Amino acid sequence: MLFPVVFTTALLFSSTTLQAQYFGRNKVNYKEFDFRVVQSPHFELYHYLDNEVARNRFVQSTEQWYRMHQFIFRDTFTEKNPFLLYSNHADFQQTRAIEGQIGVGTGGVTEALKNRVIMPVMEANAQTDHVLGHELVHAFQYHIIQDTLSLSAIGNIPLWMVEGLAEYMSIGPVDAHTAIWLRAGVAANKLPTLKDLTNRPDLYFPYRWGQAFWAYATGLKGDTVIRRLFIETGRVGYEQAIKNVFKMDAKAFSTAWQTAIRSAYSTYQANTSLTPPGTATVFKKNAGELNIVPSLSPDGERVAYWTEKNLFSIDLYVADAGTGANQQRVTSNNFGSHIDEYSSFESSVAWSPDSRRLAFVAFAKGRTRLIIADADRGKVVQEIDVPGVPAINNPTWSPDGSTIVMTGLVDGQSDLYAYNLNTKTVRQLTNDRYADIQPYYSADGKWIVFSTDRRSIGSTNIQHTFYHDIALYNVATGTVSTLDIFTGANNLNPVFAADNNVIYFLSDRDGFRNMYSYDIASRQVAQLTNLFTGITGITMFSPAISTSRNTDRIVYTHYANDLYTIYTVNARDLPRTPVPGGEVNWTAATLPPFNRTGNNVVMQHLANTPFDVVSAANLKEVPFKPRFQLDYIGNTGVGVGVGQFGTGLAGGVNGIFSDILGNNQLFGAISLNGEIYDLGGQFAYLNQKKRINWGAAVSHIPYLSGGQGLFLDSLTIRDTTVEVVNSSLDLLRTFEDQLSLFASLPFSQVRRFEGGASFA
Repeated sequence: MLFPVVFTTALLFSSTTLQAQYFGRNKVNYKEFDFRVVQSPHFELYHYLDNEVARNRFVQSTEQWYRMHQFIFRDTFTEKNPFLLYSNHADFQQTRAIEGQIGVGTGGVTEALKNRVIMPVMEANAQTDHVLGHELVHAFQYHIIQDTLSLSAIGNIPLWMVEGLAEYMSIGPVDAHTAIWLRAGVAANKLPTLKDLTNRPDLYFPYRWGQAFWAYATGLKGDTVIRRLFIETGRVGYEQAIKNVFKMDAKAFSTAWQTAIRSAYSTYQANTSLTPPGTATVFKKNAGELNIVPSLSPDGERVAYWTEKNLFSIDLYVADAGTGANQQRVTSNNFGSHIDEYSSFESSVAWSPDSRRLAFVAFAKGRTRLIIADADRGKVVQEIDVPGVPAINNPTWSPDGSTIVMTGLVDGQSDLYAYNLNTKTVRQLTNDRYADIQPYYSADGKWIVFSTDRRSIGSTNIQHTFYHDIALYNVATGTVSTLDIFTGANNLNPVFAADNNVIYFLSDRDGFRNMYSYDIASRQVAQLTNLFTGITGITMFSPAISTSRNTDRIVYTHYANDLYTIYTVNARDLPRTPVPGGEVNWTAATLPPFNRTGNNVVMQHLANTPFDVVSAANLKEVPFKPRFQLDYIGNTGVGVGVGQFGTGLAGGVNGIFSDILGNNQLFGAISLNGEIYDLGGQFAYLNQKKRINWGAAVSHIPYLSGGQGLFLDSLTIRDTTVEVVNSSLDLLRTFEDQLSLFASLPFSQVRRFEGGASFA
């Protein structure tokens, strides 16, 4: 099963290598960032946001997360931890603080050498805050391992335990999205053991199952067990750590955990359905295992969707909405080398009113770009950089064909923007600190429905639990009205029915993820599906339902048995069960055990953070300094040896230096193998600040060779001459001194011009 990691984060422990990208994709500096620095009590934030309000809220959230995690880990940062914040994901992909490509699915990274946290601002405030909390868990993990053991001990801790803890401490034990994965495991009878998690991360996603493990472990002994279990695992491995902490072996623990999951969720099977309504249109046999973000054409005849059908990448296909027969592959790596990646996980695909063209989002030249393609021929016909809006997603096409509305992220703030295809101008529709996401036009063009967190963050306090409401934007007046439905739940992916009066949406109001309808005139809410697993994409924010403007046909993505399948159904065939609009119960979203014991610190802090915000007096702007310093030093040991070439010394040392942004890097190594004049060394400098990457390397390398020679010699003893065989040792020392200069100009991720010269 292919598991794309979407808006996940990473714990990175690796040293930078000079030619890390040589045979892979280029990392391109499309722009230079003018970083500024703000210091708070425990962090040094490097940023370039002009939005001071957004910046201060981020810093305050960072300090609150620090206090929340410190309460659990009981560890203190003695120095201010560096934090690199990018204003959007396209900028984040250009960071030089770490090497290697950053895909659209990576939400943030924490690396070991400088313990830098690196992440972008995201379209939804909930996403930004979650990744922030997740990454700071990694920062504490590095600190606590270094303070109590050594950094190499991180190798004893499996990935699911590291990432699962970061998910647990930033989300808690109540998570409707992870609960879908657990219920799918119950339905398919495929619950993993801890050994399975360790050996098969390709089958059991470490983030979801690791979070479920920590929810179970803390449910048995309370959150105070976190520090001890994590350190014990770093010291002796997870199997012995579980035996030491829980007094049972890992196999028995796995069995008890599996039993708890089955007991918690099996009771719901009698009142829910394993069979989705409608017809499976796009599934494993005619597409791939991952078929996501379906978009139904206005005439209801075709569905566009993203799939890994061709095995090498996730591409956009168009299929018959009734039979699922593929008609056209729309995207391809052959489109053009200037396209770095497609936004395929959490951004919708919009059809033109005539059902002939598609609009979607791609990453190109350091920003997100609106792509318009011919659905019949699978050819790009237009590429648009929306003026003044460097980061966009979730486009929706107006019924008259003149306008595309989308979510735009500008300087740390997420709003709705309208781009006029005729005049090539852009207009901002909303302007506030709330996240306005997933817009969708009504068939008559009078309304735009979208999801928003405006009621969730109505106060001025910093919080770490968010919910999303359905809101309506009046195109004529520009006014916004929020619908009072399932307050406290995540109500997402709203779409209009063809009659302009009914809104379909997804909600986790009962701990499951089902489809609902809202009648604008009568204000009646009805539940349309009742599934044991759920309707979902890769993440909670992935579009998973779509409607036709001219028919009552609906398509949606159902997750079960590690497969994402697209179903087609007529709205009239869906049952409508009236549901009170205020009825919210998240018991089914709780990760087992339901009856938790001990101190639930994480859940309590997430619900009601007890720590005050940092006052403006404690935020200090300081001049930017590169902070070029030693990152890593290692050695190859020291020894004395005796051999055919005589007695000699052996040993070496190597080190890595860099600045805080990773723009300047120095690599050095010195080694001795023999006598003092057998000392060798290599040093290389790499400058990655601008579009052209350049560097220099100098080396002095000794080579020792030789041989044992035999010869006859005459020896006279008492007037008698005899011939004897003697030997001689001939040594040859060769020294190579070399100076190299090199430079590379990348045009895109797949093309570059490079050159170099050396003198030896």
